[in-house]
Amino acid sequence: MKTARIPFNWPYMTGKEMHYIAEAHVNGRLAGDGPFTKRCHGWLESRTGCDKALLTHSCTAALEMASLLLDIQPGDEVIMPSYTFVSTANAFVLRGGIPVFVDIRADTLNLDENLIEPAITSRTRVIVPVHYAGVACEMDTIMSIANRHDLKVVEDAAQGVMATYKGHALGSIGHMGAYSFHETKNVISGEGGALLVNDPDLVSRAETIREKGTDRNRFFRGEVDKYTWQEMGSSFLPGELIAAFLWAQLEEADRITQKRLTSWRRYHELLAPLESKGLIRRPIVPDECQHNAHMYYVILSPEIDRHKVLEAFKRHDIGVVFHYVPLHSSPGGKQFGRAHGTLDVTNSQSEQLIRLPLWVALNEEQQDKVVAVLTQAIS
Repeated sequence: MKTARIPFNWPYMTGKEMHYIAEAHVNGRLAGDGPFTKRCHGWLESRTGCDKALLTHSCTAALEMASLLLDIQPGDEVIMPSYTFVSTANAFVLRGGIPVFVDIRADTLNLDENLIEPAITSRTRVIVPVHYAGVACEMDTIMSIANRHDLKVVEDAAQGVMATYKGHALGSIGHMGAYSFHETKNVISGEGGALLVNDPDLVSRAETIREKGTDRNRFFRGEVDKYTWQEMGSSFLPGELIAAFLWAQLEEADRITQKRLTSWRRYHELLAPLESKGLIRRPIVPDECQHNAHMYYVILSPEIDRHKVLEAFKRHDIGVVFHYVPLHSSPGGKQFGRAHGTLDVTNSQSEQLIRLPLWVALNEEQQDKVVAVLTQAIS
């Protein structure tokens, strides 16, 4: 990597990944659910308190498993933010579900919990809070609403590994939660994810759906004398090489998080003068949320041309990017979902947000350059 270039992201390796991959080969077990997979499951269950953790080949797959587990039927409505990745919606659309897009809060960019109840209809089945940037949604209110209306909650915690809400791990609060270990996330395996099952009544079926709809796991535990096709499912397992890589990352998850938090806090301090001048707004983290420094973004003042700011970073070979195009305004969103309300915050914030480079080995000199270029571009 050239020192002059500052990429938006640079995948971090702890140094143990290749050793564990070689160990998996020596074990003669490269398919899914081997020794490294079991270690990862144990770590996730211990750290989050979920009833069952199941590695998947992506967070998308974990969300698709959740949709199957909840038996989403054509016409069932699923409340979610529009400001999210397409997988949040696709997982339910594949089953015929209808995403109902609700606006986000101006402070955290998370699903606005005060707008959920007005969006509920007789067809509503699920609420999907997305923990943007590893900052928790207001889960107490969301769970209270779900309980009052007999709805399920699936946390899209793709960005939330090692983050908490009132001391509870993100992904462990709703009925299910989904993690991502994509190379752009904090803890990585290249591609990969996990489904956290927090409702004990769903654990057995989750194992079945993940194993092509068979009771293969029960067979290997000696609970049945053969395994057979039980219900609809698919192959959601990652290979053991992915799990071996992930295990090296999970072992260092605390250190990775602390290094990212150090860079996040330094950005926050360096950018305070620009916020005081009204040129940007820095991220807001509520007191009850312990975030994981998944990303550092700024909201540009409305009079600032975001395109020109991005071009300035491009000229300096710095990887600064915007984020989601809101789903409700996309062709797929218009075809498969519907918006509840005007989604004014979603529309405005999505057009003003930029994300700054943030990765484990980012150094102070690089951060200083990023802030200097931003200051020059908007002052």
